[in-house]
Amino acid sequence: MMKAKTWELSRRTLSLERPQIMGILNVTPDSFSDGGRFFSLEAAVERARELEREGADIIDIGGESTRPNAPAVSLQEELDRVLPVIEALKGRITVPISIDTYKAGVARAACAAGAEIVNDVTGLMFDPEMAKVVAEADAGVVVMHTRGMPDTMQKDTGYDDLIADVKEYLAGSIALARKAGLPEERIAIDPGLGFGKSVQGNLELIKRLEEFLPLGRPILVGPSRKSFVGAVTGRDGGERVFGTAAAVAMSIVHGATIIRVHDVAAMRDVALMTRALM
Repeated sequence: MMKAKTWELSRRTLSLERPQIMGILNVTPDSFSDGGRFFSLEAAVERARELEREGADIIDIGGESTRPNAPAVSLQEELDRVLPVIEALKGRITVPISIDTYKAGVARAACAAGAEIVNDVTGLMFDPEMAKVVAEADAGVVVMHTRGMPDTMQKDTGYDDLIADVKEYLAGSIALARKAGLPEERIAIDPGLGFGKSVQGNLELIKRLEEFLPLGRPILVGPSRKSFVGAVTGRDGGERVFGTAAAVAMSIVHGATIIRVHDVAAMRDVALMTRALM
């Protein structure tokens, strides 16, 4: 199965001839790895500019932590966190902005403010208005597999057939997007590392990413600093860069073309070198 070579966004086309690096910008007080560091508007804007300088192709802005057991955040609070950052970045960065949210109201406002991608960790399944909002904005979308919301997702990580279940879920998300009027070329898929998966489940997903290629859409993975990396290496969050690098390299070997990471400069080198070796 041929990999998708491009990803269409609302205002540009991203080439996938080399792996695209999505830099993580959490404007939250409680994200698992860097919560609170970029919570102020000034710190968030400077971090976005730093991520671009480090080689990020996309900046992914999130106003609600989706770490395991994270409490939910209200629509208004999430808007208050992300909109000022998106608006302040107009004319200050050249790469596209992605909004990391599962709320249609946040996605609508973020796209109106300039975001070109909606990164929905529920694969359009949580908010019944989300697919319509993304289609109306003509945005790119990442549909991710999860099982339950962050406060419950790690309570059930067993599957009869992990790959088949994830593949079926993502196919359903693609169908939802298409039914709402979003062209297939705007959709990317994410198997959801760390979302309702055991350590072994996460490792299996990376080793079997090729099995998602028949869905015909670019594959995004987000292994950065996650607990399964810590479980294997015995390292705490900020010390998981080398474990993350191995996961990034293997993900690219097995078919990923978009990599969502905290350590942009290092993982860009890993991605470029892996691609060259392939």
